[in-house]
Amino acid sequence: PGNNGGDGFVVARLLKEWGWEVEVFLYGTPEGMPPDARVNYERWMGMGEVSSSMPDGDFDLIVDALFGIGLTRPLEDKLVVAVDELVERTLLSGPNSRTKIVAIDVVSGICADSGRRLGKTAPYFAHLTVTFHRAKLGHYQGDLMNAPWALRLVDIGLVEAEGAVELTRAPGRRLGKKLWGHKFGYGHALILSGPSGHGGAARMTARGALRIGAGLVTLGCSPDALAENATRLDAIMLKVVADGAGLLAVLADTRINVVCLGPGLGVDARGAELVRGALEAPSPSHPSPKREGRHLDRRAVVLDADALTLLARDRGLFGMLHDRCVLTPHGGEFARLFPDIAALLDAPATKGPAYSKVDATREAAARAGCTVLFKGPDTVIASPDGTCAINSAAYDRAAPWLATAGSGDVLAGFITGLLARGFAPQQAAETGAWLHVECARSFGPGLIAEDLPEELPKVFRALGL
Repeated sequence: PGNNGGDGFVVARLLKEWGWEVEVFLYGTPEGMPPDARVNYERWMGMGEVSSSMPDGDFDLIVDALFGIGLTRPLEDKLVVAVDELVERTLLSGPNSRTKIVAIDVVSGICADSGRRLGKTAPYFAHLTVTFHRAKLGHYQGDLMNAPWALRLVDIGLVEAEGAVELTRAPGRRLGKKLWGHKFGYGHALILSGPSGHGGAARMTARGALRIGAGLVTLGCSPDALAENATRLDAIMLKVVADGAGLLAVLADTRINVVCLGPGLGVDARGAELVRGALEAPSPSHPSPKREGRHLDRRAVVLDADALTLLARDRGLFGMLHDRCVLTPHGGEFARLFPDIAALLDAPATKGPAYSKVDATREAAARAGCTVLFKGPDTVIASPDGTCAINSAAYDRAAPWLATAGSGDVLAGFITGLLARGFAPQQAAETGAWLHVECARSFGPGLIAEDLPEELPKVFRALGL
């Protein structure tokens, strides 16, 4: 009934001119159309007819031009039923169905700002979505991630808006290393691990940090895990870190500029003590008080897995977070850390703009006072100042192989290694997430977490580094 419908009349007219048989269903009345849409309606009426009821029969192509980016309310029940019946009768008629669905701007019933279904929207997806100027936030988050087929952007010459949420991009030349560089110029990362029998996750994290270019990586483990880790590590160094005092002793080495903890750490008293010690650890390069509101006197810290559970249990620990930290929760961990925010995201979307994963991550980052990377195929990365990016593993960047145990541990290692190299927290999280997906796409089916760090050299070569 709006301008999206006007675009539909343009498509109908062009298809008719190209020799297609076209049936048009109009939801609403011509009198309620905006001026531009009404013009295209009149042009179509000079070529064909308009039906007020959903057409019957089988179709090669269904063009969804009912509602676009301006939808703020659920579709009426009768329209949901009619669309659902049409889709089931054609698209779902069998595995060899030739019918394709193309949506203009966004599938009708989806909030373009959040990607969430409004009300009882019919459960279908378009094989192709064509949108204009730039992708909408809803194309890269929410319900559309369950079956993302293809998205095409059409440039219509509009100027980019300031402050828009960006997609992560291929990293630049900074990932390369200088011809005259040395290992101490690329930072020293400390990965803290747990007891004997639980070291695999931390070892994968350490491997990720080393492969992405940290100059040195040390694994700090409990005394009972020393022998186990010593048999599995070569280029990665090993230290005993029994407790908070042991961590303080290791961090006396001022070359260690980032700490990562959580993967396989454990959620006991030792784990909590290490989280506290890492968050209190002073920066070796900025021993002076914080400047311009930033905690330059603190070491960078990446917190994942068990460390996030400990933060959720102890609000005192949570209150120690600072803007040199990066949190990397998946959905369950996010809900434990920010239960009220997660509840807003899980609540049914009844009107638009609906509360989105971008909204949730920004709110979480502001509350925590640090960068938050909310994992998923629609990974969102946000910082306390509102900076935000989406790392999409959808459409032509789909990477379903990342759904495997340990892949998140490797991601934490990637981010840790980039922080060691001097990347800012938001930049490290964005770059690490982009490379994480790219490694999975490069390797393909059969991927396990251990493959991700080993794929980085191939990805780097493809980037020309």
